[in-house]
Amino acid sequence: MSRRIKRTTSPGDRAKGREKGREKPSGKVRSKSASEHRGRKADDRKSGDRPFVQRAPGKSPRFAEPRRDRQERPEIVAAKAVSEPPLPTKVQTVVVTADENNMRVDRFLEARFPGLSFSHIQRIVRKGELRVNGKRADSKDRLEEGQSVRIPPLRLDAPKTAGVLSEAETRTLQALKEMTLYEDDDVLVLNKPAGLAVQGGSGMTRHVDQMLEVMRDAKGQKPRLVHRIDRETSGCLLIAKTRFAASYLTGAFRHRSARKIYWALVAGVPKPKQGRISTYLAKEESEEDTIMRIAAHGDEGASHAVTYYAVVETSATKLAWVSLKPVTGRTHQLRAHMAHINHAIVGDPKYFNKENWELPGGLQNRLHLLARRIVIPHPRGGVIDATAPLPPHMQQSWNLLGLEAERFDPIENAPEE
Repeated sequence: MSRRIKRTTSPGDRAKGREKGREKPSGKVRSKSASEHRGRKADDRKSGDRPFVQRAPGKSPRFAEPRRDRQERPEIVAAKAVSEPPLPTKVQTVVVTADENNMRVDRFLEARFPGLSFSHIQRIVRKGELRVNGKRADSKDRLEEGQSVRIPPLRLDAPKTAGVLSEAETRTLQALKEMTLYEDDDVLVLNKPAGLAVQGGSGMTRHVDQMLEVMRDAKGQKPRLVHRIDRETSGCLLIAKTRFAASYLTGAFRHRSARKIYWALVAGVPKPKQGRISTYLAKEESEEDTIMRIAAHGDEGASHAVTYYAVVETSATKLAWVSLKPVTGRTHQLRAHMAHINHAIVGDPKYFNKENWELPGGLQNRLHLLARRIVIPHPRGGVIDATAPLPPHMQQSWNLLGLEAERFDPIENAPEE
């Protein structure tokens, strides 16, 4: 288990120490909002926030620091030039690699060309300009290793005309600042509130991807989504601010270098109290809804999904606070897995189907799932480690049930593949 590195000085003290040339890096990149969560409780700085990044024995960790006041070194500038090739200006055909097997068409394009906007990806797919083995494809179609993908000429969105932000844009920018847990020149980590979608859909007028438009730079590039969490799930959402960071972080997710921890309140108490859930999941669509069902190996569209869980604390035998660590990143994976072992997440409108079960008094009937923490290598070296606080409806439940949010999180000791 990795060791917690405590912060012993304030940001102001450290700045003075650097001016005198006396300070060395003393801790990980900390998650922060514009005002340190406006009086963030001590429970987010105690043992539940210990890093769980495994490091080679005998090697001291390197940590990323905000780059606001630094000038980029020549070698970093050179790395940018190498890592940010121009988008293709003519038709090309590429072959799906083993790492890209079973990847959705839209995510395949995002991974290959981080400079593309979500709307541009949807447009070229909808118009049939992208072909898989010579046939039209849908954004949600899954690719297979060895398939040929025809890619049309691509372009970045037009640069935004310089000018003063409108009143609505100013409010949006302020909302993003209030959500910010961590930010530097390459990376942004948001504390996404429950109820706010990450990307647009049918009838969706406000979502994170649309809000990021106000951060578009003079070259027309805006911050890019690196991963997604469900609309009703709150917590850590990683954003890349540059094409270089987008390419690096997307690769880190693809190669499972990112480590994510979720907190949930579930019905009943799982036994054993620590375990591993391994199933195949497949999408089941109907006119009214789309859910993930437990599938068999070899079923059409089935993908392997692995989740580690650990019970942190219980409320009698009625409810349990569990910590979850997904190894894979399938749609609704945690929600489907907890329902599969008969301990569905409280307030889940899709997967909670326990009969004759009543919600304890005072708890809101909302999804009790938090993307608590994300730890991932920084594109420039070091580690990003961001932690999100409980959202209001979950904090209310923790208070009513007498759960202590500062408890040690046993998922840190869970094995990994």
